[in-house]
Amino acid sequence: MREHRVLVVDDEKLVCWSLSQMLAGAGYAVQTAMSGAEAREKFNDFVPEMVLLDVRLPDANGVELLREFKGHDEDVVVLMITAYADADSAVSALKIGADDYIGKPFDIENIRHIVDQGFEKKKLRKEVDLFRRELRKKYDYDNLIGNSSKMIEVFKMIKVCAGTDAKIVLVLGESGTGKELVARAIHYHSARSQEPFIEINCAAIPENLLENELFGHEKGAYTDASKSHKGIFEAAAGGTVFLDEIGDMPLPMQAKILKVIDARKFRRLGGSRDIDTDVRIIAATNQDLPYMVKEGNFRGDLFFRLNVMSIPLSPLRERKEDITSLANYFIERLNEEYGRGVQGISPEALECLQRYDWPGNVRELRNAMERAMMLEPGTMLSYEFFNHEIRQCGQATKIKGPSPASHGAPAVAESGYITLPPHGISIEEVEKELIQQALARFNGNQTKAAQCLRMSRDTLRYRIKKFGLQSAGRDDE
Repeated sequence: MREHRVLVVDDEKLVCWSLSQMLAGAGYAVQTAMSGAEAREKFNDFVPEMVLLDVRLPDANGVELLREFKGHDEDVVVLMITAYADADSAVSALKIGADDYIGKPFDIENIRHIVDQGFEKKKLRKEVDLFRRELRKKYDYDNLIGNSSKMIEVFKMIKVCAGTDAKIVLVLGESGTGKELVARAIHYHSARSQEPFIEINCAAIPENLLENELFGHEKGAYTDASKSHKGIFEAAAGGTVFLDEIGDMPLPMQAKILKVIDARKFRRLGGSRDIDTDVRIIAATNQDLPYMVKEGNFRGDLFFRLNVMSIPLSPLRERKEDITSLANYFIERLNEEYGRGVQGISPEALECLQRYDWPGNVRELRNAMERAMMLEPGTMLSYEFFNHEIRQCGQATKIKGPSPASHGAPAVAESGYITLPPHGISIEEVEKELIQQALARFNGNQTKAAQCLRMSRDTLRYRIKKFGLQSAGRDDE
Protein backbone atom coordinates (compact mmCIF):
# COMPACT_ATOMS: atom_id res chain seq x y z
CA MET A 1 0.00 0.00 0.00
CA ARG A 2 1.26 3.47 -0.87
CA GLU A 3 2.42 5.45 2.21
CA HIS A 4 0.29 8.58 2.75
CA ARG A 5 2.08 11.82 3.65
CA VAL A 6 0.90 13.95 6.62
CA LEU A 7 2.22 17.35 7.71
CA VAL A 8 1.60 18.37 11.34
CA VAL A 9 1.71 22.16 11.96
CA ASP A 10 1.55 23.33 15.59
CA ASP A 11 3.60 25.73 17.71
CA GLU A 12 3.66 23.31 20.67
CA LYS A 13 6.60 20.91 20.48
CA LEU A 14 4.85 18.25 22.56
CA VAL A 15 1.79 18.30 20.29
CA CYS A 16 3.97 17.90 17.19
CA TRP A 17 5.92 15.06 18.77
CA SER A 18 2.91 13.12 20.07
CA LEU A 19 0.97 13.43 16.81
CA SER A 20 3.97 12.47 14.67
CA GLN A 21 4.65 9.39 16.82
CA MET A 22 1.05 8.25 16.65
CA LEU A 23 0.76 8.79 12.88
CA ALA A 24 4.11 7.14 12.11
CA GLY A 25 3.03 4.16 14.18
CA ALA A 26 -0.15 3.96 12.08
CA GLY A 27 1.90 3.70 8.87
CA TYR A 28 1.89 7.31 7.67
CA ALA A 29 4.91 9.32 6.47
CA VAL A 30 5.01 12.36 8.79
CA GLN A 31 6.83 15.69 8.97
CA THR A 32 6.25 18.54 11.44
CA ALA A 33 6.43 22.33 11.40
CA MET A 34 6.19 24.80 14.31
CA SER A 35 5.66 28.04 12.39
CA GLY A 36 3.91 29.39 9.32
CA ALA A 37 7.18 29.88 7.42
CA GLU A 38 8.31 26.34 8.17
CA ALA A 39 4.87 25.02 7.23
CA ARG A 40 5.03 26.72 3.81
CA GLU A 41 8.50 25.30 3.17
CA LYS A 42 7.49 21.78 4.21
CA PHE A 43 4.29 21.98 2.17
CA ASN A 44 6.28 22.75 -1.00
CA ASP A 45 9.06 20.20 -0.39
CA PHE A 46 7.16 17.35 1.31
CA VAL A 47 3.95 17.74 -0.75
CA PRO A 48 1.62 16.33 1.92
CA GLU A 49 -1.72 14.75 1.16
CA MET A 50 -3.06 15.84 4.56
CA VAL A 51 -2.23 18.75 6.90
CA LEU A 52 -3.09 18.92 10.61
CA LEU A 53 -3.02 22.70 11.00
CA ASP A 54 -3.14 24.81 14.16
CA VAL A 55 -5.37 27.89 13.84
CA ARG A 56 -2.95 30.15 15.74
CA LEU A 57 0.76 30.19 14.99
CA PRO A 58 3.45 32.68 16.11
CA ASP A 59 3.91 34.16 12.65
CA ALA A 60 0.76 33.18 10.71
CA ASN A 61 -2.99 32.78 10.80
CA GLY A 62 -3.97 29.12 10.30
CA VAL A 63 -7.07 30.06 8.30
CA GLU A 64 -4.93 32.04 5.84
CA LEU A 65 -2.51 29.12 5.57
CA LEU A 66 -5.49 26.87 4.85
CA ARG A 67 -6.46 29.19 2.00
CA GLU A 68 -2.89 29.09 0.61
CA PHE A 69 -2.61 25.32 0.83
CA LYS A 70 -5.95 24.77 -0.89
CA GLY A 71 -4.89 27.24 -3.59
CA HIS A 72 -1.79 25.14 -4.29
CA ASP A 73 -3.56 21.77 -4.04
CA GLU A 74 -7.36 21.67 -3.92
CA ASP A 75 -7.30 17.94 -3.10
CA VAL A 76 -5.17 18.23 0.06
CA VAL A 77 -7.07 17.23 3.23
CA VAL A 78 -6.78 19.86 5.98
CA LEU A 79 -7.80 19.25 9.60
CA MET A 80 -7.82 22.42 11.74
CA ILE A 81 -6.71 22.10 15.40
CA THR A 82 -6.95 24.77 18.09
CA ALA A 83 -7.01 25.33 21.82
CA TYR A 84 -9.70 27.95 21.34
CA ALA A 85 -13.27 26.70 21.12
CA ASP A 86 -14.05 29.47 18.67
CA ALA A 87 -17.15 28.77 16.58
CA ASP A 88 -16.42 31.67 14.21
CA SER A 89 -12.99 30.39 13.25
CA ALA A 90 -14.39 26.88 12.81
CA VAL A 91 -17.13 28.05 10.46
CA SER A 92 -14.68 30.26 8.54
CA ALA A 93 -12.23 27.37 8.09
CA LEU A 94 -14.94 24.95 6.96
CA LYS A 95 -16.25 27.46 4.42
CA ILE A 96 -12.80 27.86 2.91
CA GLY A 97 -12.43 24.10 2.57
CA ALA A 98 -11.21 22.55 5.83
CA ASP A 99 -12.25 18.91 6.05
CA ASP A 100 -12.74 18.84 9.82
CA TYR A 101 -12.18 20.86 13.01
CA ILE A 102 -10.59 19.48 16.20
CA GLY A 103 -10.48 21.22 19.58
CA LYS A 104 -7.70 20.98 22.18
CA PRO A 105 -7.18 19.15 24.41
CA PHE A 106 -7.79 16.11 22.24
CA ASP A 107 -7.64 12.36 22.51
CA ILE A 108 -4.78 10.84 20.48
CA GLU A 109 -6.80 7.81 19.44
CA ASN A 110 -9.65 10.05 18.32
CA ILE A 111 -7.20 12.03 16.16
CA ARG A 112 -6.03 8.77 14.54
CA HIS A 113 -9.65 7.89 13.73
CA ILE A 114 -10.27 11.34 12.21
CA VAL A 115 -7.09 11.08 10.09
CA ASP A 116 -8.05 7.61 8.83
CA GLN A 117 -11.53 8.88 8.06
CA GLY A 118 -10.11 11.89 6.20
CA PHE A 119 -8.09 9.68 3.86
CA GLU A 120 -11.08 7.39 3.37
CA LYS A 121 -13.24 10.37 2.33
CA LYS A 122 -10.53 11.50 -0.08
CA LYS A 123 -10.41 8.03 -1.60
CA LEU A 124 -14.20 7.97 -1.98
CA ARG A 125 -14.18 11.37 -3.71
CA LYS A 126 -11.58 10.05 -6.16
CA GLU A 127 -13.60 6.88 -6.76
CA VAL A 128 -16.78 8.87 -7.42
CA ASP A 129 -14.93 11.00 -9.96
CA LEU A 130 -13.51 7.90 -11.64
CA PHE A 131 -16.93 6.24 -11.60
CA ARG A 132 -18.42 9.16 -13.50
CA ARG A 133 -15.75 8.76 -16.16
CA GLU A 134 -16.17 5.00 -16.30
CA LEU A 135 -19.95 5.24 -16.60
CA ARG A 136 -19.55 6.84 -20.01
CA LYS A 137 -17.43 3.89 -21.07
CA LYS A 138 -19.82 1.18 -19.92
CA TYR A 139 -19.61 -0.81 -23.13
CA ASP A 140 -15.99 -0.19 -24.01
CA TYR A 141 -14.86 -3.68 -23.01
CA ASP A 142 -16.72 -5.19 -25.96
CA ASN A 143 -13.58 -5.45 -28.09
CA LEU A 144 -11.80 -7.92 -25.83
CA ILE A 145 -13.87 -10.87 -27.00
CA GLY A 146 -12.58 -13.88 -28.89
CA ASN A 147 -10.88 -17.24 -28.54
CA SER A 148 -8.64 -17.14 -31.59
CA SER A 149 -4.97 -17.92 -31.09
CA LYS A 150 -4.09 -14.25 -31.60
CA MET A 151 -6.51 -13.08 -28.91
CA ILE A 152 -5.27 -15.77 -26.53
CA GLU A 153 -1.76 -14.35 -26.91
CA VAL A 154 -3.11 -10.87 -26.10
CA PHE A 155 -4.80 -12.19 -22.94
CA LYS A 156 -1.54 -13.87 -21.88
CA MET A 157 0.40 -10.61 -22.30
CA ILE A 158 -2.23 -8.66 -20.35
CA LYS A 159 -1.88 -11.14 -17.48
CA VAL A 160 1.92 -10.91 -17.52
CA CYS A 161 1.97 -7.09 -17.60
CA ALA A 162 -0.63 -6.82 -14.84
CA GLY A 163 0.90 -9.47 -12.62
CA THR A 164 4.48 -8.20 -12.82
CA ASP A 165 3.54 -4.52 -12.41
CA ALA A 166 5.35 -3.69 -15.66
CA LYS A 167 6.05 0.05 -15.48
CA ILE A 168 6.15 0.61 -19.27
CA VAL A 169 3.85 -1.09 -21.80
CA LEU A 170 3.44 -0.36 -25.52
CA VAL A 171 0.20 -1.39 -27.27
CA LEU A 172 0.25 -1.47 -31.08
CA GLY A 173 -2.65 -1.88 -33.47
CA GLU A 174 -4.92 -0.31 -36.05
CA SER A 175 -7.70 2.06 -35.08
CA GLY A 176 -10.62 0.19 -33.57
CA THR A 177 -8.69 -2.89 -32.43
CA GLY A 178 -9.11 -2.09 -28.73
CA LYS A 179 -5.83 -0.55 -27.58
CA GLU A 180 -7.47 1.45 -24.79
CA LEU A 181 -9.32 -1.65 -23.61
CA VAL A 182 -6.06 -3.55 -23.30
CA ALA A 183 -4.62 -0.68 -21.26
CA ARG A 184 -7.64 -0.70 -18.94
CA ALA A 185 -7.52 -4.47 -18.59
CA ILE A 186 -3.86 -4.31 -17.51
CA HIS A 187 -4.68 -1.61 -14.96
CA TYR A 188 -7.79 -3.21 -13.46
CA HIS A 189 -6.18 -6.64 -13.17
CA SER A 190 -3.10 -5.29 -11.39
CA ALA A 191 -2.23 -4.19 -7.86
CA ARG A 192 -2.81 -0.61 -9.03
CA SER A 193 -6.51 -1.20 -9.70
CA GLN A 194 -7.64 0.89 -6.71
CA GLU A 195 -5.65 3.90 -7.94
CA PRO A 196 -6.56 6.19 -10.88
CA PHE A 197 -6.44 5.24 -14.54
CA ILE A 198 -6.14 8.48 -16.52
CA GLU A 199 -5.92 8.65 -20.29
CA ILE A 200 -4.91 11.42 -22.65
CA ASN A 201 -5.07 11.46 -26.44
CA CYS A 202 -1.77 12.97 -27.56
CA ALA A 203 -3.21 13.73 -31.02
CA ALA A 204 -6.26 15.63 -29.73
CA ILE A 205 -4.54 18.29 -27.61
CA PRO A 206 -2.53 21.20 -29.10
CA GLU A 207 1.20 21.13 -28.35
CA ASN A 208 1.07 24.27 -26.20
CA LEU A 209 -1.57 22.68 -23.92
CA LEU A 210 -0.25 19.13 -23.79
CA GLU A 211 2.55 19.87 -21.29
CA ASN A 212 0.09 21.59 -18.97
CA GLU A 213 -2.27 18.61 -19.14
CA LEU A 214 0.50 16.13 -18.39
CA PHE A 215 2.51 18.00 -15.76
CA GLY A 216 0.22 20.75 -14.40
CA HIS A 217 1.27 24.29 -13.48
CA GLU A 218 2.04 26.53 -10.52
CA LYS A 219 0.02 29.59 -9.66
CA GLY A 220 1.18 32.47 -11.87
CA ALA A 221 2.93 30.21 -14.38
CA TYR A 222 1.07 32.09 -17.13
CA THR A 223 -1.52 34.85 -17.42
CA ASP A 224 -4.62 32.78 -16.63
CA ALA A 225 -2.99 30.55 -14.00
CA SER A 226 -4.89 31.94 -11.00
CA LYS A 227 -4.16 28.84 -8.92
CA SER A 228 -1.97 25.76 -9.03
CA HIS A 229 -3.16 22.79 -11.03
CA LYS A 230 -2.21 19.12 -10.89
CA GLY A 231 -1.35 17.44 -14.16
CA ILE A 232 -2.15 13.87 -15.12
CA PHE A 233 1.13 12.44 -13.83
CA GLU A 234 0.41 13.90 -10.41
CA ALA A 235 -3.30 13.06 -10.32
CA ALA A 236 -2.64 9.45 -11.30
CA ALA A 237 -0.18 8.84 -8.43
CA GLY A 238 0.06 5.11 -7.76
CA GLY A 239 -2.06 4.30 -10.83
CA THR A 240 -1.75 4.29 -14.60
CA VAL A 241 -1.25 6.99 -17.24
CA PHE A 242 -2.44 5.95 -20.70
CA LEU A 243 -0.77 7.94 -23.50
CA ASP A 244 -2.99 7.19 -26.51
CA GLU A 245 -1.70 7.98 -30.02
CA ILE A 246 1.81 8.64 -28.72
CA GLY A 247 3.05 8.56 -32.32
CA ASP A 248 1.45 12.00 -32.73
CA MET A 249 3.22 13.51 -29.73
CA PRO A 250 5.49 16.45 -30.68
CA LEU A 251 9.23 15.79 -30.46
CA PRO A 252 9.86 18.32 -27.63
CA MET A 253 7.23 16.56 -25.48
CA GLN A 254 8.75 13.19 -26.32
CA ALA A 255 11.98 14.34 -24.66
CA LYS A 256 10.10 15.27 -21.49
CA ILE A 257 8.24 11.95 -21.40
CA LEU A 258 11.59 10.17 -21.75
CA LYS A 259 12.86 12.08 -18.71
CA VAL A 260 9.81 11.05 -16.69
CA ILE A 261 10.39 7.40 -17.63
CA ASP A 262 14.10 7.50 -16.76
CA ALA A 263 14.07 9.68 -13.63
CA ARG A 264 10.52 9.04 -12.37
CA LYS A 265 10.31 12.79 -11.76
CA PHE A 266 8.71 15.79 -13.47
CA ARG A 267 8.27 19.51 -12.90
CA ARG A 268 5.10 21.60 -13.14
CA LEU A 269 5.00 24.52 -15.55
CA GLY A 270 6.45 27.48 -13.68
CA GLY A 271 7.69 25.17 -10.91
CA SER A 272 11.15 25.14 -9.38
CA ARG A 273 11.15 21.67 -7.80
CA ASP A 274 10.94 18.12 -9.10
CA ILE A 275 7.96 16.00 -8.12
CA ASP A 276 8.38 12.24 -7.74
CA THR A 277 5.93 10.09 -9.66
CA ASP A 278 4.96 6.44 -9.25
CA VAL A 279 2.77 5.55 -12.22
CA ARG A 280 2.62 2.85 -14.83
CA ILE A 281 2.87 4.32 -18.32
CA ILE A 282 0.97 2.57 -21.10
CA ALA A 283 1.49 4.05 -24.55
CA ALA A 284 -0.46 3.16 -27.67
CA THR A 285 -0.30 4.00 -31.35
CA ASN A 286 -1.62 2.86 -34.73
CA GLN A 287 1.52 4.12 -36.45
CA ASP A 288 4.72 2.36 -37.52
CA LEU A 289 7.10 3.67 -34.86
CA PRO A 290 10.30 2.05 -36.25
CA TYR A 291 9.60 3.76 -39.59
CA MET A 292 8.92 7.06 -37.83
CA VAL A 293 12.22 6.72 -35.96
CA LYS A 294 13.99 6.12 -39.28
CA GLU A 295 12.32 9.22 -40.77
CA GLY A 296 13.20 11.34 -37.73
CA ASN A 297 9.59 11.84 -36.64
CA PHE A 298 9.88 9.87 -33.40
CA ARG A 299 12.75 9.73 -30.92
CA GLY A 300 14.67 6.47 -31.14
CA ASP A 301 15.63 6.52 -27.45
CA LEU A 302 11.99 6.92 -26.42
CA PHE A 303 10.89 4.10 -28.72
CA PHE A 304 13.46 1.72 -27.22
CA ARG A 305 12.36 2.65 -23.68
CA LEU A 306 8.70 2.10 -24.57
CA ASN A 307 9.25 -1.12 -26.50
CA VAL A 308 10.10 -3.27 -23.47
CA MET A 309 6.74 -4.99 -23.08
CA SER A 310 4.80 -4.60 -26.35
CA ILE A 311 1.37 -6.03 -27.15
CA PRO A 312 0.45 -6.16 -30.86
CA LEU A 313 -3.28 -6.30 -31.64
CA SER A 314 -4.32 -8.06 -34.84
CA PRO A 315 -6.95 -6.46 -37.09
CA LEU A 316 -10.30 -8.22 -37.19
CA ARG A 317 -9.76 -9.36 -40.79
CA GLU A 318 -6.90 -11.55 -39.51
CA ARG A 319 -8.99 -13.24 -36.80
CA LYS A 320 -12.37 -13.74 -38.42
CA GLU A 321 -12.97 -16.83 -36.32
CA ASP A 322 -13.82 -14.39 -33.51
CA ILE A 323 -16.66 -12.74 -35.44
CA THR A 324 -19.33 -15.23 -34.35
CA SER A 325 -18.46 -14.74 -30.67
CA LEU A 326 -18.37 -10.97 -31.11
CA ALA A 327 -21.70 -10.88 -32.95
CA ASN A 328 -23.45 -12.94 -30.27
CA TYR A 329 -21.90 -10.82 -27.54
CA PHE A 330 -23.05 -7.59 -29.17
CA ILE A 331 -26.58 -8.97 -29.52
CA GLU A 332 -26.64 -9.71 -25.80
CA ARG A 333 -25.25 -6.32 -24.80
CA LEU A 334 -27.38 -4.31 -27.24
CA ASN A 335 -30.51 -6.17 -26.15
CA GLU A 336 -29.73 -4.97 -22.64
CA GLU A 337 -28.94 -1.42 -23.76
CA TYR A 338 -31.98 -0.89 -26.01
CA GLY A 339 -34.48 -3.23 -24.39
CA ARG A 340 -34.66 -5.44 -27.50
CA GLY A 341 -35.39 -9.15 -27.70
CA VAL A 342 -33.23 -10.29 -30.62
CA GLN A 343 -32.46 -13.96 -30.07
CA GLY A 344 -29.73 -14.55 -32.62
CA ILE A 345 -28.30 -13.87 -36.07
CA SER A 346 -29.31 -15.60 -39.29
CA PRO A 347 -26.74 -17.71 -41.20
CA GLU A 348 -26.94 -15.30 -44.16
CA ALA A 349 -26.24 -12.30 -41.92
CA LEU A 350 -23.34 -14.08 -40.23
CA GLU A 351 -21.91 -14.96 -43.66
CA CYS A 352 -22.00 -11.27 -44.62
CA LEU A 353 -20.04 -10.41 -41.47
CA GLN A 354 -17.52 -13.17 -42.12
CA ARG A 355 -16.82 -12.06 -45.70
CA TYR A 356 -16.42 -8.35 -45.01
CA ASP A 357 -12.85 -7.13 -44.27
CA TRP A 358 -13.69 -4.64 -41.47
CA PRO A 359 -11.28 -1.74 -42.08
CA GLY A 360 -12.65 -0.16 -38.87
CA ASN A 361 -12.09 -3.40 -36.95
CA VAL A 362 -14.22 -4.34 -33.92
CA ARG A 363 -15.45 -0.79 -33.45
CA GLU A 364 -16.96 -0.90 -36.96
CA LEU A 365 -18.48 -4.32 -36.26
CA ARG A 366 -20.20 -3.04 -33.14
CA ASN A 367 -21.57 -0.05 -35.03
CA ALA A 368 -22.89 -2.33 -37.79
CA MET A 369 -24.57 -4.60 -35.24
CA GLU A 370 -26.08 -1.63 -33.41
CA ARG A 371 -27.56 -0.22 -36.64
CA ALA A 372 -28.99 -3.58 -37.69
CA MET A 373 -30.53 -4.27 -34.28
CA MET A 374 -32.23 -0.88 -34.14
CA LEU A 375 -33.81 -1.52 -37.57
CA GLU A 376 -34.59 -5.23 -37.18
CA PRO A 377 -38.33 -5.72 -36.44
CA GLY A 378 -38.07 -9.45 -35.74
CA THR A 379 -36.29 -11.66 -33.25
CA MET A 380 -33.62 -12.93 -35.66
CA LEU A 381 -31.06 -10.45 -37.03
CA SER A 382 -31.11 -10.52 -40.83
CA TYR A 383 -28.50 -9.26 -43.29
CA GLU A 384 -30.82 -6.75 -45.00
CA PHE A 385 -30.29 -4.15 -42.26
CA PHE A 386 -26.49 -4.04 -42.61
CA ASN A 387 -25.09 -1.16 -44.65
CA HIS A 388 -24.57 -1.46 -48.41
CA GLU A 389 -20.84 -2.31 -48.26
CA ILE A 390 -21.35 -5.25 -45.89
CA ARG A 391 -24.37 -6.61 -47.81
CA GLN A 392 -22.58 -6.24 -51.15
CA CYS A 393 -19.51 -8.09 -49.94
CA GLY A 394 -21.63 -10.98 -48.69
CA GLN A 395 -23.79 -11.16 -51.80
CA ALA A 396 -20.91 -10.83 -54.29
CA THR A 397 -19.25 -13.97 -52.99
CA LYS A 398 -22.40 -16.01 -52.52
CA ILE A 399 -22.58 -18.88 -55.05
CA LYS A 400 -26.07 -19.28 -56.44
CA GLY A 401 -27.54 -22.68 -57.28
CA PRO A 402 -28.89 -23.49 -60.76
CA SER A 403 -32.45 -22.61 -61.68
CA PRO A 404 -35.04 -25.41 -61.72
CA ALA A 405 -35.07 -25.21 -65.55
CA SER A 406 -31.39 -26.14 -65.82
CA HIS A 407 -32.09 -29.78 -64.83
CA GLY A 408 -28.83 -30.35 -63.04
CA ALA A 409 -26.52 -28.26 -65.23
CA PRO A 410 -23.47 -27.08 -63.32
CA ALA A 411 -23.82 -23.73 -61.55
CA VAL A 412 -20.68 -22.39 -63.17
CA ALA A 413 -22.08 -22.96 -66.64
CA GLU A 414 -24.54 -20.07 -66.53
CA SER A 415 -23.53 -16.43 -66.63
CA GLY A 416 -23.90 -14.44 -63.42
CA TYR A 417 -23.79 -17.36 -60.99
CA ILE A 418 -20.36 -16.40 -59.67
CA THR A 419 -19.17 -12.82 -59.35
CA LEU A 420 -15.59 -12.10 -58.37
CA PRO A 421 -15.65 -9.73 -55.37
CA PRO A 422 -13.41 -6.63 -55.21
CA HIS A 423 -11.07 -8.24 -52.67
CA GLY A 424 -10.79 -11.56 -54.50
CA ILE A 425 -11.85 -15.02 -53.32
CA SER A 426 -10.29 -18.35 -52.46
CA ILE A 427 -10.84 -21.04 -55.12
CA GLU A 428 -10.97 -23.58 -52.29
CA GLU A 429 -13.92 -21.72 -50.77
CA VAL A 430 -15.74 -21.92 -54.10
CA GLU A 431 -14.97 -25.65 -54.39
CA LYS A 432 -16.12 -26.35 -50.83
CA GLU A 433 -19.36 -24.44 -51.42
CA LEU A 434 -20.14 -26.38 -54.62
CA ILE A 435 -19.52 -29.71 -52.87
CA GLN A 436 -21.81 -28.73 -50.01
CA GLN A 437 -24.55 -27.71 -52.47
CA ALA A 438 -24.23 -30.96 -54.43
CA LEU A 439 -24.40 -33.09 -51.28
CA ALA A 440 -27.37 -31.10 -50.01
CA ARG A 441 -29.22 -31.49 -53.34
CA PHE A 442 -28.86 -35.29 -53.28
CA ASN A 443 -29.41 -35.67 -49.51
CA GLY A 444 -25.79 -36.65 -48.91
CA ASN A 445 -25.52 -39.26 -51.67
CA GLN A 446 -21.84 -39.08 -52.66
CA THR A 447 -22.23 -41.02 -55.94
CA LYS A 448 -24.88 -38.64 -57.30
CA ALA A 449 -23.05 -35.61 -55.96
CA ALA A 450 -19.83 -36.74 -57.72
CA GLN A 451 -21.69 -37.21 -61.00
CA CYS A 452 -23.22 -33.74 -60.68
CA LEU A 453 -19.78 -32.23 -60.10
CA ARG A 454 -18.19 -34.18 -62.99
CA MET A 455 -15.64 -35.89 -60.75
CA SER A 456 -14.96 -39.42 -59.57
CA ARG A 457 -16.38 -40.61 -56.27
CA ASP A 458 -12.80 -41.08 -54.91
CA THR A 459 -11.97 -37.46 -55.78
CA LEU A 460 -15.13 -36.31 -54.06
CA ARG A 461 -14.29 -38.39 -50.96
CA TYR A 462 -10.83 -36.83 -50.86
CA ARG A 463 -12.26 -33.33 -51.01
CA ILE A 464 -14.93 -34.13 -48.40
CA LYS A 465 -12.15 -35.21 -46.04
CA LYS A 466 -9.99 -32.22 -47.00
CA PHE A 467 -12.76 -29.73 -46.17
CA GLY A 468 -13.92 -31.55 -43.04
CA LEU A 469 -17.30 -32.51 -44.50
CA GLN A 470 -17.22 -36.20 -43.51
CA SER A 471 -20.61 -36.06 -41.82
CA ALA A 472 -22.17 -34.39 -44.86
CA GLY A 473 -22.32 -37.39 -47.21
CA ARG A 474 -22.83 -41.16 -47.49
CA ASP A 475 -21.77 -43.84 -49.98
CA ASP A 476 -25.21 -44.68 -51.36
CA GLU A 477 -25.20 -45.95 -54.94
